[in-house]
Amino acid sequence: MLPASAPLPPLDAVPDDPVLLAITQGSHREAIVLCVRMHGASLGRLCMAMLGSQAEADECTQEVLIAAHEGLREFRHEGTVRAWLFGIARRMCARRLEMRGRRERRLRLVFDASEAARLPDEVVEQKRRAERVRWALEELKPSERDVVVMRYQAGLEYAEIAMACGIDEAAARKRVSRGLARMKELLSTEVER
Repeated sequence: MLPASAPLPPLDAVPDDPVLLAITQGSHREAIVLCVRMHGASLGRLCMAMLGSQAEADECTQEVLIAAHEGLREFRHEGTVRAWLFGIARRMCARRLEMRGRRERRLRLVFDASEAARLPDEVVEQKRRAERVRWALEELKPSERDVVVMRYQAGLEYAEIAMACGIDEAAARKRVSRGLARMKELLSTEVER
């Protein structure tokens, strides 16, 4: 879901100093351990939001951390470690989605109609809303979907999104804005039907 009013943590809420120190000292194993502690849960949430499958998200998160470990020697200290990790995660998730094919994406919740008879009305409505939001996410361009998920699911700042996507901050803001506008348009036409 896209929490509209949830406050985003400030950039300095999770400082990268211990990770950067470990990288500088050549202790890459310690750096990855710190990355797991500091950013592992957020990476997992991003992968889950993008892939729609917990098992696949867990596997992708592990692959991201392995790739990060292998890439620590080339880490250029351009931006935060967090943004660098999310850039790796975004690319890996995009590859997985591309291989899976557009029709096989699991960005929508599986909802069995027989469950509707057993669930209270508000739970059913919540699942339907979640399904519509996931459908709208699936309809976005991949570049817009990625930034919307990074902003509202992973809680990244615009500067971190820009670094993760290899664009400038203004472009990141614009993509998020376009993605939200397109989702609003899609969801309003869906309700009108």
